[in-house]
Amino acid sequence: MYRHILVPTDGSETAEKAVTAGIDYAQEAGARVLFFTALPEYRVPSEAELMAKHALPLREYERQSREAASAILDKVASRARQANIPFETEYALSDRPAAAIVDAARKHGCDAIFMATHGRTGWSALLHGSETHDVLVGSDIPTLVYR
Repeated sequence: MYRHILVPTDGSETAEKAVTAGIDYAQEAGARVLFFTALPEYRVPSEAELMAKHALPLREYERQSREAASAILDKVASRARQANIPFETEYALSDRPAAAIVDAARKHGCDAIFMATHGRTGWSALLHGSETHDVLVGSDIPTLVYR
């Protein structure tokens, strides 16, 4: 039985399936949950952006990212509080969300990952990729996938 699960979310309707399953599982099993989200890394502004004064300073980007992560994670935290389960939240700035998910699971000693998938196939899968697939391939931590 899993005792500490990581549930990654991007705030989407699809991710909500894994959030619900993670909360339900934690209630039944007495498990702890780490809710996690990853946001894109800071992109160094181009010379044109700097000249046009359209560049976002690093500190401002970090502040906006923190607020965006809080908006996503506060919703699931509220649900976890209502369900009376022990939980933590964390976010990372990463252009490789799958790697960030696995790193967070290892860092926090999670013994399972519950995540959703959009179920993309064909060209859509090639164009958009699959973070779920990358987690499955790049991790030895058991991963339950909700479609």
